Amino acid sequence: MGFNCGIVGLPNVGKSTLFNALTQTIAAQAANFPFCTIEPNTGRVAVPDKRLDKLVEMVNPKSVVPTQLEFVDIAGLVKGASKGEGLGNQFLANIREVDAIVHVLRCFEDENITHVEGSVDPIRDAEIVETELMIADLESLEKRFDQAQKKAKGGDKESILNVSVMGPVIEALKAGKPARTAAPDIANKDAYKTYKMLQLLTSKPVLYVCNVDENSAAEGNEFSKKVFEKAKNENARAVIISAAIESEVAQLDNEEEKQEFLATLGLEETGLTKIIREGYELLGLQTYFTAGPKEVRAWTFVKGSKAPTCAGIIHSDFERGFIRAETIAYDDYVKFGGEQGAKEAGKMRSEGKDYVVRDGDLLNFLFNV
Repeated sequence: MGFNCGIVGLPNVGKSTLFNALTQTIAAQAANFPFCTIEPNTGRVAVPDKRLDKLVEMVNPKSVVPTQLEFVDIAGLVKGASKGEGLGNQFLANIREVDAIVHVLRCFEDENITHVEGSVDPIRDAEIVETELMIADLESLEKRFDQAQKKAKGGDKESILNVSVMGPVIEALKAGKPARTAAPDIANKDAYKTYKMLQLLTSKPVLYVCNVDENSAAEGNEFSKKVFEKAKNENARAVIISAAIESEVAQLDNEEEKQEFLATLGLEETGLTKIIREGYELLGLQTYFTAGPKEVRAWTFVKGSKAPTCAGIIHSDFERGFIRAETIAYDDYVKFGGEQGAKEAGKMRSEGKDYVVRDGDLLNFLFNV
């Protein structure tokens, strides 16, 4: 299961600097993990997870496979993108294909780097991009809404549901708010499914990345405070990074050097780690593990998934012929020294089709097809 983030932003906000730092990180990981750069503007990077490191230390497998995060450096946007200005159509098409949006906002002053709008204002910058996305969504919805209303008057149940979902979203868009602010409650399964099927650009979860100067990397600044407030008001998330620092960290050879460098700046982790952690939360993703002498591997699944669904992530046959899942909680696996110790301590459980997999579970699937 991939986790795909599109990096967007206006020119000169640090978008490409961040992406380049990420691709340098990919190159640095080449000795340890499989990776690929699909195109010049797309790259996958291993998700850092201390639990995976501990499992590798305990099991000493022949190979290690972490979960991966894919970044797409999406073409820059200009005003009028929704009308096809600049690379507008390409920009909108690329955003439709990603799971989440990483919106880089310039939160630093630098007279040597010109701003396309003439001044630094991250809220204005965010609204320029969002306005184009909202215009595209509104145009898409209004056409469908008229058709649905006509059918709803005739008593068509599906159209009645569509109208009830689209109406509040259209009102939100007209009020200058993204579609996600008018999303139905996830507990209302039919309405929520209908909402997701609309595939709206502004329904995608957003992580605002406040690109600050090096001196503000630990605590942020007045610009980033405004962005965090905006994120809070619209059910989005925000992180603080310094793309300049990320570039320097990516060029260091080993983990010890990276940690020493970060410590001198008052930082405990890289911006990439922050982005991954927040992105996981944003998309409701969790991790389970499989561990053996041949391979220790981390697998990404959607929070709330049951055992057969998680088995299917490995192979469709595992889900189709699912019998049960031999399950050990991560903490028990570590505490009792591995699978055998956990089994002897009575900590291995046999879970059936209704088991909701937990973050960190070590699983062994039994199946028959």
